[in-house]
Amino acid sequence: MAPPLITNMASGGCLLFFLLFSSFSALSFALTDAEVAFIAHRQLLALPEDGDLPENYEVQVDAKLNFENDRLKNAYVALQALKKAIFSDPFGFTVNWEGEDVCSYKGVFCAPALDDEKLTVVAGLDLNHADIAGHLPVEMGLLTDAALIHLNSNRFCGIIPRSFRRLILMHEFDVSNNRFVGSFPEVVLEWPSCKYLDLRFNDFEGELPPELFHKEHDALFLNHNRFTSIIPDTLGHSTVSVVNFGFNNFTGCIPRSIGNMKNLNEIIFMNNQLGGCFPPEIGNLGNLQVLDVSNNVFIGSFPKTFLELRSIEELAVGYNRLTGFVTEKICSLPKLANFTFAYNYFSGEAQKCMPNPKNKVKFDDTGNCMPGRPKQKNTKTCFPVVTKPVDCSKHCGGGSSTPDKPKTPRPQPPQTPKTEKPPTPKAEPPPTPKAEPPPTPKVESPPTPKAEPPPTPKAEPPPTPKAEPPPTPKAEPPPTPKAEPPKTPEAEQTSEAEPPQTPEVEPPQTPEVEPPQTPEAEPPKTPEAEPPKTPEAEPPQTPEVKPPPTPKVEPPPTPKAEPPPTPKAEPPPTPKAEPPPTPKVDLSCVYC
Repeated sequence: MAPPLITNMASGGCLLFFLLFSSFSALSFALTDAEVAFIAHRQLLALPEDGDLPENYEVQVDAKLNFENDRLKNAYVALQALKKAIFSDPFGFTVNWEGEDVCSYKGVFCAPALDDEKLTVVAGLDLNHADIAGHLPVEMGLLTDAALIHLNSNRFCGIIPRSFRRLILMHEFDVSNNRFVGSFPEVVLEWPSCKYLDLRFNDFEGELPPELFHKEHDALFLNHNRFTSIIPDTLGHSTVSVVNFGFNNFTGCIPRSIGNMKNLNEIIFMNNQLGGCFPPEIGNLGNLQVLDVSNNVFIGSFPKTFLELRSIEELAVGYNRLTGFVTEKICSLPKLANFTFAYNYFSGEAQKCMPNPKNKVKFDDTGNCMPGRPKQKNTKTCFPVVTKPVDCSKHCGGGSSTPDKPKTPRPQPPQTPKTEKPPTPKAEPPPTPKAEPPPTPKVESPPTPKAEPPPTPKAEPPPTPKAEPPPTPKAEPPPTPKAEPPKTPEAEQTSEAEPPQTPEVEPPQTPEVEPPQTPEAEPPKTPEAEPPKTPEAEPPQTPEVKPPPTPKVEPPPTPKAEPPPTPKAEPPPTPKAEPPPTPKVDLSCVYC
């Protein structure tokens, strides 16, 4: 018998070796991007053009091999093709995948066929946590008796082949925690009896097909992918008890049809771009135990129907833009154990909702706008949100899942200013300057000069795009005065940069037509309607233009008298300037 010291040293050495090996395994088996690309390329080269097997596909094997039935022969072909598609098998899961006895292969399960108990078939494949790197060959479509395929926590790349549509007995399909890519694998929609579908932790992208929620799934995991669509309104048809949409790029609102999901126990929306108000139909989910909508952009407050969530245990709404008051009733739901409403814009809460170590319920109210509570937002941050009322009737509170996107065409409203209608009403002010007898006739004269100096209109078109963008935003309200004064002094500069000023001169220069009030001193120089234009031909008169700047405080209104004509040419630029407006759920028990 070995001395205790030697035994302890031996056991300690084994433990150290095990830890070192485990660390090495964790660090050395990750695929590089180059390896992923290589494996995906291998799959593309091996796949038929349509990713499916020919209808008349003939299975060919070594004549020396004897199989109990053709289905086992097909399974042999499928599994050997999978073995050849493996790039790395660090734990040797497929080492014994040799010979015709496929039922002895590690990870392969056989059972009597459902349609003929006398036949033994491959009913399942379980390679969970094998850390295998490779791709799925098209021949796997030959496993037509498989009801279970578990491939989670491996390093499979590429796509789910079209040939998988043949696996019509599929009941559980788990390819989570791999590196699959492409759009949603619609082959799974052709499995009539699939109950468990797990696609999480991959790189699937694009839209979710509405048909997905017409399938009779019990558990559906879509989290940690790259899906970007709205959540279809067909959601309410789903029979799932657990569904996870988290960590994607879903937009829009929660569909109202969610209230029809009578079997629903857990639903996760966290870490997306979902918004709008909560649909009141959520209150119909009497069996709901977990609701997580954190890290989105929801607005509004809790619907009164939330008080009907009598089975809710976990309620997480943190990191949104919710407002209002957190009532005692919602904090007193009978089975509530954890309620997180941190980092919103709630302005108050009932005493019952305040975090307290003595409470059985865990509350988190940090990062809100509650006076007197610790770790809240400052007033400057809260005021713009808290004081802005939310109309949920316009924010998906009771509408479809497509939210405020239609409002994105907000660039169109800015186009209305393109007509510069505001200036047209301001056309009334011009009469005030017209009240000055001398200027009024001069207002009429400007048009004539406009005909006289054709060059100015020639300069006007180009300038309008260049000068108008800045003026338009600024020119609508106060900027007009700001635009005119500087420009009149800049009349000297117009010699070099008249184009920019001329545009502004045109709208504001009309006022400069009023500045022609300088003609009040020199009536004959009424062409001072050309002051802006004078820089082109009468630089000496520019000094006289400078005196008018003082009265140009009055001109601002008048420019708006003639803007209507100019805007017709100016609108195009304005649009170009306007555009700126521009798993918590542990499912290990689901099938225990």
